Amino acid sequence: MLRRSVGGRSTRSICLVLACLSLALHILLAIFCLSVLQTACVPPHSSSSSPLHDPGSTSRQTKSSVIISNGIFANNATEWEKEPTGDKISTKGMREVDPGGSKLEALFSHPLYNLFVVDQGLNTICFSILPSHRQSGSEEDGYDKANWTVAAETHPPWLRFHLGISRWELYHRTDPLLDQVTHYISTQRILNVVQKRGGTQLKLLMSFPNHGEALLKPMRQTRDAETDVNLFYFSDFERHNAEISAFHLDRILGFQRIPPVVGRLVDVVSEIKDVTTDKKLLRTFFTSPVGNTCFYGQCEYYCSTENPVCGGPLALEVSLATMLPDLTLAPRRSWRSPWRRSYSRTKLAQWEKDPAFCDGVKQTPPYDEGTRLVDLMDMAVLDFLMGNMDRHHYETFEKFGNKTFMLHLDNGRAFGRHSRDEPSILAPLRQCCRIRRSTLLRLRLMSRPGFRLSDVMRESLDRDPLAVIQPLLSEAHLSALDRRLAMVLQVLHFSIKIEDKGKVKKAF
Repeated sequence: MLRRSVGGRSTRSICLVLACLSLALHILLAIFCLSVLQTACVPPHSSSSSPLHDPGSTSRQTKSSVIISNGIFANNATEWEKEPTGDKISTKGMREVDPGGSKLEALFSHPLYNLFVVDQGLNTICFSILPSHRQSGSEEDGYDKANWTVAAETHPPWLRFHLGISRWELYHRTDPLLDQVTHYISTQRILNVVQKRGGTQLKLLMSFPNHGEALLKPMRQTRDAETDVNLFYFSDFERHNAEISAFHLDRILGFQRIPPVVGRLVDVVSEIKDVTTDKKLLRTFFTSPVGNTCFYGQCEYYCSTENPVCGGPLALEVSLATMLPDLTLAPRRSWRSPWRRSYSRTKLAQWEKDPAFCDGVKQTPPYDEGTRLVDLMDMAVLDFLMGNMDRHHYETFEKFGNKTFMLHLDNGRAFGRHSRDEPSILAPLRQCCRIRRSTLLRLRLMSRPGFRLSDVMRESLDRDPLAVIQPLLSEAHLSALDRRLAMVLQVLHFSIKIEDKGKVKKAF
């Protein structure tokens, strides 16, 4: 009996030791797995692992950029050519921003906003010559002496911005030059003002002492004013705060395809009337019955004494957009959007009548290869979020051919209505069932409370000089951004489910 008791105790001791060892091993294994999952969210630093470092390779660019095709994840590229997937870089398990911290900075610090480091080599920048012919003004006219050399320190901010344009984006999101450009055009002395020719509404071209230029759009409506529901999209006013807000939204979405735009309070007399050399513009100035200085210029719409631009009595809110490089240095090509509206009160465009319209687009150059089609999807998302129906053309830099990004220019008719959404803007997504994986993951990220789109947009807009007068967007417009973001995600989820019924192999 004694031997049996001792043997039983020995067996129980051995079992207890083995159980403790097993538990310890499981804990170590769990800690190791967690560390692996955390490091998987860190993007690789090697230049050879990113397709953006090889702009000459069409196949790599195509395979890494067209992330979701017909509702599925693209899986026809080798492993190193793929953009990080939802398994490698996920919005799940990421730490939320501190309640008192900056949501905007937390968003831009997220791995989804730091996937690639763009190589700014000579083979990717927009142009690499000094635009000496831009020295159009002399020192007698008030312009600075342009002692520019190959050294970047000698270049004014606008020139450094031009030289930094790459095949993939207008600017890098974290580049401190962005703040320098917007600060300069919002504070420096205005030397000359002329009316910009073309377009349907009033726009002015401003010149600065360092030979830089900016495109001015004046305030036409109050922040809370909504577009009349009886107006067609092509009859709406262009809004200065829409141009500013579009720039911020484009940057928050991670596109970097809108030139820097900033708000400014100008004096209608001393900074426009007294410095303009445009006689046709000068003839349109008058004093209103209440003593405000007004002008209306010359354009197709809203340039009359019935629709003037007025100071209060002299101060006028405007948006100033940084000008792109001169067309002689960096030619641009204008493309008609496949989903362009008819601009008719009675006729519908072809895409509005044909649900399978995208099938033809996908077989038509330049949408049959490269990233151009998913670039259109990005633009559709941007336009829907800000309610912009006036997207008839887009531009690209000719130097890069079809292997480059699309410019998101002329956004003055955005943010017109916050109480109504326009689902037809999402027709490209519904008909093509495609979107970039990085765009999708960022949209999903901004639907979470810690990175809510309306919150980061509000914080970003608060940095504009005009925000001290009044917020650039009303709370109703900010709330509409969250509502529309949910609608975009619903459309994408529904479209991919439709494809899944067709026995798609892998959906998100």
